[in-house]
Amino acid sequence: MGRFKISITYETSPRDRPLSAITVHAAAGDIRRGWLTADGWTVPVALGRGGIKANKREGDGGTPRGTFYPLRLWWRADRHIRPKTFLPIRTIRREDAWCEDPADRHYNQPVRLRDGEGGDRLTREDHLYDFIVEIDHNAAPRIAGRGSAVFLHLARTDFSPTAGCVSMTRSAMLRLLRRMGPQTRIIIG
Repeated sequence: MGRFKISITYETSPRDRPLSAITVHAAAGDIRRGWLTADGWTVPVALGRGGIKANKREGDGGTPRGTFYPLRLWWRADRHIRPKTFLPIRTIRREDAWCEDPADRHYNQPVRLRDGEGGDRLTREDHLYDFIVEIDHNAAPRIAGRGSAVFLHLARTDFSPTAGCVSMTRSAMLRLLRRMGPQTRIIIG
């Protein structure tokens, strides 16, 4: 008898792969609000109180203009089940914080704080940092004073402005995370 070969191919849906890009732009008439668009769907977002800025500076309240990449997802395991994502993921611990001091050698990097030490702790009482997408803004090289702790995170219920981040509802974040990977471009502007 002759031999024959059976070949099976599996089609993957575009929804089973990471997005190539998402875009964020300011809303008409309000520089502190915006729209995030990904794969044909659009959701409202809150932006920095200074709007989108091409020349981001520490403390200016601006959301940086440019193309960025997500580095990892930080997530509150004590509040939520592990979300589905293509991103590397890290549980937020009580000691996790972010260095926002331009004079510190750890500027714009995660740090661990002991009890009683001050700093921008990632374990907040509110829910803004329950999911944080760390992006590569001012990461390589890090330049003192060019902005730190620029994340995608959850929005306040009134969508009030951020200090420079892009924030959204929990449902929008979870939907975005399911399709976001390390090669997904985040185009702000």
